[in-house]
Amino acid sequence: MTKANPLVVAIVSQKGGSGKTTLAVHLATRAAQAKFESCVIDTDPQATAAAWGDWRGDFLPVVVTAPPARLGRTIGSAKKNKVDFIVVDTPPHADAAAREAIKAADVVLIPTKPRAFDLHALEPIADLVAFAKKPAYVVLNAVPSGATVLTAEARKAAKDMGLDVCPVELGDRAAFHRSSAKGETAAEIKPSGKAAKEIEALWKWLKKKLA
Repeated sequence: MTKANPLVVAIVSQKGGSGKTTLAVHLATRAAQAKFESCVIDTDPQATAAAWGDWRGDFLPVVVTAPPARLGRTIGSAKKNKVDFIVVDTPPHADAAAREAIKAADVVLIPTKPRAFDLHALEPIADLVAFAKKPAYVVLNAVPSGATVLTAEARKAAKDMGLDVCPVELGDRAAFHRSSAKGETAAEIKPSGKAAKEIEALWKWLKKKLA
């Protein structure tokens, strides 16, 4: 993964509360810490990522809002401004937004909780990424402590839909919630915590996939 080639990561899920925004801001912040010019493009009308950016202030990553119809133009504008790591945060229940984000992405991440209703919501996303022929990975999120059987079943369910699954899981950590409310990330409020270590592992895995 080099800064000479701008990279776009789309975070998509049809289920509300899957952790898209938390994942988006954490990855964009980690990219900024790795000296990338990073930004989050928030296509969700609720503008949760944009609110996080307001709370954060002038620190990277930059957060901009854009309707799905203008996503391509917004990405183009970001690249012209020398942004080299772009994370697209999408709304739930919005095929058009997910489709545009997937089309623009180098890699697609699909956060989901390892529960039946959440896993069921993977099906339309599986169809979209298959049609677009883009690399896509399910990221198990808010995983309860010790839930090895639950996560194994969730991984099988995703694979049965033809989706690859990221080896890194994100636990149900208070640090994710506490940091977001302050415009920060888990690593910024508790660098040695489990949440910070999980994001670091996810970042290292993502770098290899984007290499």
